[in-house]
Amino acid sequence: MTDIARYVAFSSDPSGGNPAGVVLDAAGLDDDQMQKIAAEVGYSETAFVTGPAGAGLRVRYFSPLAEVPFCGHATVATAVALGPGSHLFVTNAGEVPVVVSTDGVATLTSVDPHVTDLAADDLAALLGALRWDAADLDEQLPARVAYAGAYHPILAVTSRKRLAELDYDVPALKALMTSRGWTTIQLVHRTAEDAFDVRNPFPIGGVYEDPATGAAAAAFGGYLRALGLVGADATVHLRQGDDMGRPSRLTVRLTPDVTGVRVSGPGAPIPE
Repeated sequence: MTDIARYVAFSSDPSGGNPAGVVLDAAGLDDDQMQKIAAEVGYSETAFVTGPAGAGLRVRYFSPLAEVPFCGHATVATAVALGPGSHLFVTNAGEVPVVVSTDGVATLTSVDPHVTDLAADDLAALLGALRWDAADLDEQLPARVAYAGAYHPILAVTSRKRLAELDYDVPALKALMTSRGWTTIQLVHRTAEDAFDVRNPFPIGGVYEDPATGAAAAAFGGYLRALGLVGADATVHLRQGDDMGRPSRLTVRLTPDVTGVRVSGPGAPIPE
């Protein structure tokens, strides 16, 4: 019988954060079995440790509908389940080191990020699916597609109310994301020089929205650095999940000596 643990990431309170399934011994499971388990668990992702890989552990991530190359919150959850110390996850996107402190805070370092333009036609289609207007956008934070293990378009709005009223066309957004290979959409509103409120639609994963998205947070950190929107040595704080009733807090750390983006947050087991 497969042992499926359940943890929240980016919160120390099991009623907050983003829940993830964690299977620490998935060596005997094939792709169909992992996909079935992820669908039955029903969280936005379940992580499967399929065995050793060099000096690390091979980890795969499945949403209820499909495998994803990298998932930040399930990485945090899995690392916290493994316990304090240093861990190396070998993912479909590459190697991701994770350090867990004795107080249950995990810090992952993403694969090298990169940022590309968002085509005008894609931006128009994205705005249409979100039922947003170009006038809603924050010109100080231009729309781009960012990557740090998975691809996430980034759209910033000037009004926090626009985030709070999120109501998108699920079939249209899912079709657009599927055709472009986007994992979630990073919707942000800047609340301070070093702080942002965030929401992340995730229809291709079979859920309306992610309460905390570590992969998108890492991609967003790469975006901020690439566009010179923060200093070379910066810490950025993301608030996510509040609009869903699952408060989540993500810390993004950028340093000039590390090309990857560090994303930190606590994790906790979900009581049976």
